Amino acid sequence: MDDHNPANATEPRVTVTADGPYRVSGPVAVTRKAVVSSAEGESLAWSSPQPLPARDPGDPVNLCRCGQSATKPYCDGSHQRLGFDGSGEAEPEGPYDENARSLGGSGFEVRDYQRLCIGAGFCENRATTVWDLVPSTENPVVRGLVMSMVEHCPSGRLTYRLGPDQPDNEPDLPVEIAAVTDGPLWVTGSVPVTLPNGTELPTRNRVALCRCGHSRNKPLCDGSHIRVDFRDGPAATA
Repeated sequence: MDDHNPANATEPRVTVTADGPYRVSGPVAVTRKAVVSSAEGESLAWSSPQPLPARDPGDPVNLCRCGQSATKPYCDGSHQRLGFDGSGEAEPEGPYDENARSLGGSGFEVRDYQRLCIGAGFCENRATTVWDLVPSTENPVVRGLVMSMVEHCPSGRLTYRLGPDQPDNEPDLPVEIAAVTDGPLWVTGSVPVTLPNGTELPTRNRVALCRCGHSRNKPLCDGSHIRVDFRDGPAATA
């Protein structure tokens, strides 16, 4: 059996179907998660995952990416009724190393690839931001704060490494797809993502996929769910 066949149940995989849903195959859990915020709206942590109904790992599941399903995060065929246009898929852009810019750091190096931002807000609070803190990371307390903020970034826009020749120091994340409340699908654990034309996005430990249907960088989330005020409840009927 071809190990790279999207239908192969032995390998977790997300396949982006043409103008249709994400097809999830293999042993990967699908859950719900939410950002835990302060009273002032600051992003503090991720909630514990809420498991969705279990499935046989051999059975693919379709997750909505048009934003209009009444059974979110599952597809109910609304993309066909609405004539959803899923074109403009992001082409593989090469390794993160080729796109990220260095922010510097003391005792480690923080890197940033702005195009991957989804607006989750873990990189800032009322007092400061990662970018403001990096110059002061000779202080181990500040360095630890920056590391924590970077590790909470769901899209992997921000990363850090302990030396220029070292790999990114990634958080230990499960093989999972989490439907973030009013936000994207958060794919963790280095699950491959295949585009409709058969090419594969660079596999990373964490990636955010659009499910509001409005990203200009499909299938990647670009924060458009905030702009269009996407809500996770049942879609309004026309």
